[in-house]
Amino acid sequence: MGLKEVTVPVYSAEIAPTAIRGGLVMTWQLWTAFGILLGTSANLAVKDTGAIAWRLQLGSAFIPAVPLVIGIYFCPESPRWLMSKGRFEKAYRSLKRLRGSDIRAAKEIYYIHAQMQQEELLIQASGVAVHANMFTRFIECFTIPRIRRATQASGIVMIAQQMCGINIIAFYSSTVFAEAGASVTGALLASWGFGIINFLFAWPAVWTIDTFGRRTLLLFTFPNMCWTLLAAGLCFYIPIENAAHLGLIATFVYIYDAFYSPGEGPVPFTYSAEVFPLSHREIGMSWAVATNNFWATVVSLTFPRQLRAFGLTGAFGFYAAMNFLAFIMIFLWLPETKQKSLEELDYVFAVPTTRHMNYQLFEVLPYWIKTQILRKKGIPSPVLYKLNEYSGESNGYTSGTDIKSGEHIEQ
Repeated sequence: MGLKEVTVPVYSAEIAPTAIRGGLVMTWQLWTAFGILLGTSANLAVKDTGAIAWRLQLGSAFIPAVPLVIGIYFCPESPRWLMSKGRFEKAYRSLKRLRGSDIRAAKEIYYIHAQMQQEELLIQASGVAVHANMFTRFIECFTIPRIRRATQASGIVMIAQQMCGINIIAFYSSTVFAEAGASVTGALLASWGFGIINFLFAWPAVWTIDTFGRRTLLLFTFPNMCWTLLAAGLCFYIPIENAAHLGLIATFVYIYDAFYSPGEGPVPFTYSAEVFPLSHREIGMSWAVATNNFWATVVSLTFPRQLRAFGLTGAFGFYAAMNFLAFIMIFLWLPETKQKSLEELDYVFAVPTTRHMNYQLFEVLPYWIKTQILRKKGIPSPVLYKLNEYSGESNGYTSGTDIKSGEHIEQ
């Protein structure tokens, strides 16, 4: 499972055109949600089979895995990976299959090659070995400023995905609904409904992730996940004999799920797969996935004890607070990556963290208040990347910055 989580988003990001990269990469999460739906459907289908029910539940996952194994054989290799190994002819053939045009493939392979050469020059200028071993590259994820910022950003979205509370419902949905007063069959049906909503509401992100951006989706959905999770927890104070008890809990859990699916559901793996330079993409994504799975383990192991100590109201309230904290961290420290090539992101992550934080607090936030709350017109959008602002002596791989772009920052 860990290998799949590392490989699929990186592969998708490397083969997708820039303009639709987010939409294509997030289909990984879309079909993961579909797999969860199939799992809850299998639970319903075998619930009356007696002692062998758990065997059938586990074995049912084998059915969709077979066509996937066969389909992978027909997928072209990542052109960027082939070029990093010096296999340019194979990379060109792969791009021809992916783009359907000789001219587009030739243009893109030239562009990727030029960007990779520039990236190598920047790394060499900073005194970092271009072809370092795995352990050296892992250490560089925390020591080279440009890569450290990518590690920080991917870590934030990965930890936020687990601490937003989605897996206390996904892992323990039957327990949650049973605690709310549902019967065994009712709890399974409620879990099935959770799976349906998780899948259906992931579809809008196929379009919105490249239209509104990764950062915008997160900033919109986290506050809504906060209040819906808090509302679901407070509904446990309604007497259990009241018909509104179970109905309102299920309603707020479903609304929470509807906000999660197009936001914090697809964004973390999409974002983490694209923020690292090619030289550190595999090791960086591996670390991001390991971070995600570590906190998934923490959540799954601590939730039963948390449930005994605080009850569902306290547990839901805790994770609602985590959603609010994640919103603040994303606002301050997460750069936007939409509509930028994987190579262009070197310039985005060369901006120092403190500069990005000050920009959000003292430029973007006042701009948003003036335009969205006070409804003032004609106020120019704040700019983060300014032409010739930096000396050019540093490049994001050292302690300084080399941003030479006049484009407006995405908000």
